Amino acid sequence: MNAYLGMPAFPEAARAALADTQLRRNLGRATSTIRAKRARVVGEMPDWEQLRATGAAVKDHTLRHLDTYLERFEQAVRNAGGHVHWARDAAEANRVVLDVTRAHGARDVVKVKSIVTQEIGLNEALADAGVSAWETDLAELIVQLGDDFPSHFLVPAIHRNRTEIRDIFRERMAGAGRPAPDDLTDDPPRLTEAARLHLRQKFLRTKVGISGANFAVADSGTLVVVESEGNGRMCLTLPDVLVSVVGIEKLVPSWADLEVFLQLLPRSATAERMNPYTSTWSGVTPGDGPQEVHVVLLDNGRTRALADAVGRQALRCIRCSACLNVCPVYERVGGHAYGSVYPGPIGAILNPLLHGTADPHDAALPYASSLCGACYEVCPVAIDIPSVLVEQRAEVVDAKRASRRPDPERTALRAAAWLLSDAGRMERAERVASRSRPLAERVRRLPGPLAGWTDSRDLPAPPAESFRAWWRRTRG
Repeated sequence: MNAYLGMPAFPEAARAALADTQLRRNLGRATSTIRAKRARVVGEMPDWEQLRATGAAVKDHTLRHLDTYLERFEQAVRNAGGHVHWARDAAEANRVVLDVTRAHGARDVVKVKSIVTQEIGLNEALADAGVSAWETDLAELIVQLGDDFPSHFLVPAIHRNRTEIRDIFRERMAGAGRPAPDDLTDDPPRLTEAARLHLRQKFLRTKVGISGANFAVADSGTLVVVESEGNGRMCLTLPDVLVSVVGIEKLVPSWADLEVFLQLLPRSATAERMNPYTSTWSGVTPGDGPQEVHVVLLDNGRTRALADAVGRQALRCIRCSACLNVCPVYERVGGHAYGSVYPGPIGAILNPLLHGTADPHDAALPYASSLCGACYEVCPVAIDIPSVLVEQRAEVVDAKRASRRPDPERTALRAAAWLLSDAGRMERAERVASRSRPLAERVRRLPGPLAGWTDSRDLPAPPAESFRAWWRRTRG
C-alpha cells in the first residue's frame, strides 16, 4: 500500500505548499545551510570531478551487467549463511518480510535506512498484520510520531522546525508505562535524549530488525549502511534476525569500487568527509550479530527503468539528496508536493521511470523543474537530470496525442495553426480583432479555463490597425 495515494498531483500540491510561509522558512534555512557545508568539503577535493566521473562509470558498468552481478551477489550471500529472496514488486517484498516476522512471532520490529521500505509501504503492510514497525532514525521517528510523510532523503523531517518537533514528542511519545515528556524543551540535545530513551528498550527487546542498504558489494555479498546517529549499528547488531530490503540497483562490483562511493556520498549528503558510522555485514557470523539474515532483492519497476536508454542513468542515484538541496523548486514547495517517497529533481525523473506516465501524478512530475541544471552540477554520479526531464516531457506529450481524449491546449494550438497558415484567414481575423478593440480594453479577466492566463498578466488590447492595413495604407 502506498501511503501517498490520494495526495493531489504536483501543480495543486505545490500551490498549497507555496502558501505555507513557515514551511518555506524551514526549507530555505535548512537547504541553504546544507549547500554551504557541502560546497566547503567538496572544494577540498582536487580530484572531485574525476571521482564523480569514476562513480558514474562504475554504476553504468554495473547496470550493463546487472544480471551477472546479481547472481554473483546472491551466491556470495548464500555462501556466508544468508538467505536471498527475489521480489518483483512491493507485494512480493512485503510478503517475504511478513513471513519472516511471523515465523519468529515478532510483534515489533526496528528499522533503519529504509527509504525502499517506504517505497513499498512496508510499515502499512506490517500494521495490517498486527506488527508495529519502529523507525529509529531521529528524523524518521519524528515523521512517524507526527503521522507525517518524509520530505527529504537525508533529513525526512526537514519541513519541521524544533518547536514543532517538541510539540510532536510531547503529544505522541507516551507509552510503555512511561508518560509523555511534559517538561521537554525545544533544545536539540533534549530532543535527542528523549528520542534515545524512547527507543532504547525497543532496541534491546525486539527480535527482528529491518534495514535497507546504501550499497551491496557483489563479490563478497556484503551490505553497507552509512549513518550518523548510531541507531543503524544498534539495529544491525542487536536483533536475532535481520531482514534487508535492497533495490537491485544498489550493487557495486567490488570493495575497490565501494571506496569511490564512500568518498562521494558523505560529502554530497551530510557534508562530512566520512560518515560517523559505516556498517558492513555479510551473511551470518556465529556468536556475533544476527544469527539469521535475509536479503530481499527488489525490482518494483527498476528493470523498466533500465530499459529506458536515456532515463536509466537515474539508477546511478546514491540517494545523497544534493539535487534536492540546490533545486529552486524543491526549496519552495518541499518534498510532500511530489506525492512520493522520492521527491525533488531525482524523484521527478525516477517516479515516471519506475511507474510510467499513465498516472496523472507521475505525468506531472517532469514539469516540476525550471531546467536550470543545478541538480546535474552537484550530482556526485553525474546524472543529467535536465536531459531526462526533457525526454519525459516529450513522452507525456506523445501519450496525450495518442490518447484521443479532449485536450484544450492541443485544440487551441491546432486552431492557431489553421488560422496562421492562410494569409486571407489571418487578415480577416486581424480586422475582427481591430474592431473589437473597445471591448477588449474593458476586459481584465478572461472567462473559464482561460482565466489562468490573465491571473498573472494583463490582457493585451489588439492594435487599432494591423500591420497589413498600415503597410497597404502607407506603401500602397
